[in-house]
Amino acid sequence: MEKTIVIDDRQVRFKTNGAIPLRYKAQFGKDYFKEIFKMLPLANLEKKKNNLTPKDLEHIDFEVFYNIAWVMAKTAEPSIAEPLEWLGEFEEFPIADIFPELQELMLATMRTSKKKTAAEMKAAKK
Repeated sequence: MEKTIVIDDRQVRFKTNGAIPLRYKAQFGKDYFKEIFKMLPLANLEKKKNNLTPKDLEHIDFEVFYNIAWVMAKTAEPSIAEPLEWLGEFEEFPIADIFPELQELMLATMRTSKKKTAAEMKAAKK
């Protein structure tokens, strides 16, 4: 799955595929799926975005968001710089605008697809 988002007046491509968890582990030394679950509080803030308090942000590890965004961008465009350099290329990197756009891609990496049984495959051929 791929998506292009405008960030700081630039078109930035993001992509997910089966290698995302391994690329994340290779780059950051952490399990991608465990890290995704750390993003759940950020998803809940979407509902409160006009009434946020500092307490609402206490349990969110924003580094995880930046790391996931970089891995998805690197998957789409292998020539991008290392995470700190790449993020430094942007004057603005508005999480509140970017997170909802990337959320669909994050969820796509966690979906399951039901494997067809032999009977279902046989019935589909008829």
